[in-house]
Amino acid sequence: MTISFKVSENTKQEMIAHFQYKKRPKTPNYAIFQADEEDTVVTLYESGKVVFQGISADIDAAIWRQREKHLNPLSQIQEKNSEQKKKIEIKETDPNVYYSSSIGSDEVGTGDYFGPIVVTAAYVSKENIPFLETIGVKDSKKLSDEKILEIVPKIIKKIPYESIILSNRDYNSHYSEKTNMNKIKAILHNKVLLKLKAKNYPADYIVVDQFAQKFVYYNYLKDIPIICKGITFLTKGEDKCLSVACASLISRYIFLKEFNRLSKDIGIPLLKGASDKVDLVGVKVVETYGFDQLSKVAKLNFKNTEKIKYLAKKE
Repeated sequence: MTISFKVSENTKQEMIAHFQYKKRPKTPNYAIFQADEEDTVVTLYESGKVVFQGISADIDAAIWRQREKHLNPLSQIQEKNSEQKKKIEIKETDPNVYYSSSIGSDEVGTGDYFGPIVVTAAYVSKENIPFLETIGVKDSKKLSDEKILEIVPKIIKKIPYESIILSNRDYNSHYSEKTNMNKIKAILHNKVLLKLKAKNYPADYIVVDQFAQKFVYYNYLKDIPIICKGITFLTKGEDKCLSVACASLISRYIFLKEFNRLSKDIGIPLLKGASDKVDLVGVKVVETYGFDQLSKVAKLNFKNTEKIKYLAKKE
């Protein structure tokens, strides 16, 4: 794939600085530099024309296109794409994804005030699809927590996986205006995918349950040294890819175990979600242990925190 467009002088200077240590020793005629960015070769010409070539050309081009728009809002970008007429993304209804060997990732806990975030990548071979369908993984969203606690031990005996648990304390220390929830999720997905991919399972696809546009996802990872690429992003991925469904169930299983442990450690039954009832539990935590204890069991950037502060003072 080859993508090209012109950038302004300020974007040129940023690109020169960014690719300073990635340059190739030889430079084409009239080029400022030619550099390697993972699976993409980037060539910047004196005229301002930049050419992206390779498997991930669309990803790297999207990042710099957005940068050009940010620095020069009035500039008109005229892009040439060698595969403009082709669909790069696999159709979400493509049955090949479902019936293939794949690595899929999904996360749990991002909508819950209490409890950690758990991200899992799972590998499902074609041979294991009938087994997973038999135990109900195909309809993973319909499974109750009780059913998940029952069937996931059977899944993890057969299905390779990697999981990361981000504790509330770690989440609160990483969250900021520059590092939002989606950026944290992208970093965690990248970690588990790289871990599982390193085991060299023969996967036809790598699928992520989509929570951000493709170029946005990769932009979150622009400062990460090693990035898992070649990802297919699917909305409602757990319905279309069994490895994503397994990742979702395993993440939920671990989340439930951790959630119950937190409730037991703190001596207060915590509630899932982020409702008004959750606020009342938060007030009880503050009244019993003080506000600092919330950082160990809750995600402090949620609006619930301000409500809990208000309610605790009122009482």
